[in-house]
Amino acid sequence: MFNFFRSIFEKFLRVPKVVRGKDKFLKVDFECKSITLGNPHADWTIVPDFLNENSVVYSFGIGYDVSFDLEIINHFDLTIYAFDPTPKSVEWVKKQNLPKQFVLKEYGLADFDGKAKFHPPENPDYVSATMLERSYTKNEAYKVEVKTLKTIMVDLGHKEIDLLKMDIEGAEYKVVDSFIKSGIKPNQLLIEFHHRFKNVGVQQTINTVNKLREYGYSIFHISKTGEEISFMLSSDCPNVK
Repeated sequence: MFNFFRSIFEKFLRVPKVVRGKDKFLKVDFECKSITLGNPHADWTIVPDFLNENSVVYSFGIGYDVSFDLEIINHFDLTIYAFDPTPKSVEWVKKQNLPKQFVLKEYGLADFDGKAKFHPPENPDYVSATMLERSYTKNEAYKVEVKTLKTIMVDLGHKEIDLLKMDIEGAEYKVVDSFIKSGIKPNQLLIEFHHRFKNVGVQQTINTVNKLREYGYSIFHISKTGEEISFMLSSDCPNVK
């Protein structure tokens, strides 16, 4: 009962943003058996029936929390490929006692191969950097290696991806365009959208969600904030509305 009223309250808090055109209540396309893994504020909802020890899982954007990744490993005994080029994140991960199935790659995801300028957050205690310009930390920007999803799959020898999670601080919009153009179709997509950023806006999220639906994906879960959305290929979901 508490969680129910909390959910209603959190949605209520979003109403002013919706009225101002800075947020939008999207709808799920179908309901299915799902589970939520990870710590609060770092959790993701997945459909477990499509994962096993042989599944290919990519997790982009690690920060200081690998709870979701560890729970995926514990549930399915699979190898998870984690990607983050942020120096603070890489340093933090290397200090953790992680299982061998957690494989860290020290580069990021983008719509091109090469070097990208990362702008750190204003608060030095935070870790999430972005390829989007941040005027207040413009002079602190640094360059990191990035690759397209297509290049990463070739490098790692994967022809398909069973689960792809992206928390890449605003770069998700161009990345989605890139892998659609390449014809790549991960079975499940978990994306944190960053329309709250001033230089993004909710319309970009709406446009990208529509592109994914046209590309063959359906939404099976949306977080209370409306920013984390879980997709699955519609062909795998017989009960799509």
